[in-house]
Amino acid sequence: MTDISITIVAFNDEIDVRNAVRSIMEHTNGKLSKIIYIVDNSTEANKLSSLAEEYEDVVYQRPGRNLGFGGGHNYVLSELDSLYHAIVNPDILLTEDSFSVLLSFLASSKVGMAVPRLLDEQGNLQAVYRRELTVFDMAVRMFFPSHFQKRQRYHTMQDMDYGKPFAVPFAQGSFLVIRTELFRKLGGFDDRYFMYMEDADLCKRVNKASSLWYCPDTAVIHKWERGSHKDKKLLRIHISSMFRYFKKWGWKLW
Repeated sequence: MTDISITIVAFNDEIDVRNAVRSIMEHTNGKLSKIIYIVDNSTEANKLSSLAEEYEDVVYQRPGRNLGFGGGHNYVLSELDSLYHAIVNPDILLTEDSFSVLLSFLASSKVGMAVPRLLDEQGNLQAVYRRELTVFDMAVRMFFPSHFQKRQRYHTMQDMDYGKPFAVPFAQGSFLVIRTELFRKLGGFDDRYFMYMEDADLCKRVNKASSLWYCPDTAVIHKWERGSHKDKKLLRIHISSMFRYFKKWGWKLW
């Protein structure tokens, strides 16, 4: 059994994936046993399979079709043999030994899943920690991002002290570390969400079975492209996933 397993779901982003893997290898304590699964949903040809030749800790898998975000991470669920599991986006970069810190944080508590400080490339804290989702907050986020600033600050928990740990209802799924036993018990992601909101759904289920906490003791860089804000097709998928989420968990309007 390894200390930690890690999944990175690739989709036509070879350079990002390579950079993410390289940063994990460079900054993770060698005494920490790990396995990195690259699940390649890509439709374009790439050479990601060579990562398994470059690094003995990497396993490359290509499902042969695009399984989506949650489906991609779930692809290796039955193979996991670790104490902890990390869900990592391709656009993540480690600059320090974040996994050791997060595993220590989880081991010293009853917390089921943890999220670190997520910073942009300029070192600014990103607004990826959110209170319970409501229809109003999602509508503002999607269609009126320059309005209702006070409400948006509240929803994204900007009133919290980020120098201390605190419970989080929903943390964006760019970098999450969960107890593998809990992840397996929950059945991983609900892969009925092809893309978007599957992280909110997972956080909801984690908080019902255990808890999700913010850990202030380490930070990772997240490039965060916000694709659905730029692409109409992705926007439609995002809205469809929102309907699925609220249909499942209840239409909390405000």
